[in-house]
Amino acid sequence: METTLYDGKGHPVAYIADDGENSIYLWIGHAVAYIDGENLYGWNGHHLGWFAGGVIYDLHGLRVGSIGEKCPYALYAQPAKYAKYAKYGKYGRYGAYGRPGFSGSYSDVPLEDFLKGGAVGQI
Repeated sequence: METTLYDGKGHPVAYIADDGENSIYLWIGHAVAYIDGENLYGWNGHHLGWFAGGVIYDLHGLRVGSIGEKCPYALYAQPAKYAKYAKYGKYGRYGAYGRPGFSGSYSDVPLEDFLKGGAVGQI
């Protein structure tokens, strides 16, 4: 079952696909990241942050997004999903950064922009 990811204001921005790779797709259908354990990697191989306890954290330990149950605001309705584009091949992974202490505060970077930092090609 696919899991919706919400930004800090309750807007649905992306979802985790049930594809065996824990791929994260934006609503527009592009695969931009994937989850490996607690680490969140961009399709471009860069370590973006962590997915722990249903919350996405950036490299500074700030919240960027979460699943619905962890979102502090009322959730907006999910729009219809676009068809998934074919995925690029994953780039080789860079080493993961050391895990900081996680904060309850949200980053100033919107979840969609954060996830696009892991995209391959133009979105």
